[in-house]
Amino acid sequence: MRAIQFDRFGDYDVLQSVDAPTPAPREGQALVRISVAGINPLDDTLRRGKLPAGSVKPFPLVPGMSGVGLLEEPGASGLAPGARVLVSGGPYGIVADGTWAEFVAVDPARLLPIPDAVDDLAATALVAGAGYLTAYLALRELAGFHPGRTVLAPGVGGAVGQGGVEIARVLGAAQAITTATTTAKAERGRALGWEVIDLSRESVPEGIARLTEGKGVDIVLDGVAGPLTGDLLSALAVDGTLISIGYSAGMQTTINVTDLIWKNAYVRGFRFALFTPQTIAEGNQALLELLAHKEINPQIDRTYPLADAAEATRHLIEDSPFGRVLLTMAT
Repeated sequence: MRAIQFDRFGDYDVLQSVDAPTPAPREGQALVRISVAGINPLDDTLRRGKLPAGSVKPFPLVPGMSGVGLLEEPGASGLAPGARVLVSGGPYGIVADGTWAEFVAVDPARLLPIPDAVDDLAATALVAGAGYLTAYLALRELAGFHPGRTVLAPGVGGAVGQGGVEIARVLGAAQAITTATTTAKAERGRALGWEVIDLSRESVPEGIARLTEGKGVDIVLDGVAGPLTGDLLSALAVDGTLISIGYSAGMQTTINVTDLIWKNAYVRGFRFALFTPQTIAEGNQALLELLAHKEINPQIDRTYPLADAAEATRHLIEDSPFGRVLLTMAT
């Protein structure tokens, strides 16, 4: 089968297109013929060797944490051969070979049937970067969200920014706000009906004060971090919560501790390891239903053929795309 592998940590060029053996499913596992795979910023972090020692499968490793395809062998899934399925969550692309290949062997708990109303690209965009599921779990399980609260999810082009705004709105947020680093991106977000702070024209605290009449936001979903986190904390309302999710802008920040003290601010980290496989599967199922009913609309920036995985990853990491970057198995 065609696959992308790397046999050492390094830059994009360690990603090699290879002819690899088709995986043999273990007892109970299903075999999926992948049609579209997602690219996650974590794929880049992993390939560069930035995850804890011992947390990655011995080389060679096929990356890819999510994808969509047809069920070749159903294993213990209870689904019919030929069913269209979503592969998401679990160890794939980290401690087991992932979805950047024509076939992947997966545990049935990581499979979900895809509604007929949802095409392969849309389903893959839903889970690529895991922004929608992250926002869904962070708001429902960690942040004490209830309808009428205000949410800030910075990064209008990113997975958490886009997923955070859309999921907050679906769940009943009074306001769902994101940020853009350029006016062009701010205008694209506004064209989709989102409230966007243009950081080339005003700061986060200035924009939030304007949009919330000085009250601040109840919840921040911070997938950006770096220098922005200090401003995000200052934009919180009293008793507000910041969920730290990612660090696309850097791992270090500076904060004003009075933003913690005088606002009774609550800060906590997000990891999928906090949730059971059942909770994750139920979250993805709920998101697929929202997608089928067109209540959410994951954006796709660009698709690449599988062989161009290195360039596709570089584009995701370096070019600040507006939406998800996907790999297709079509030749």
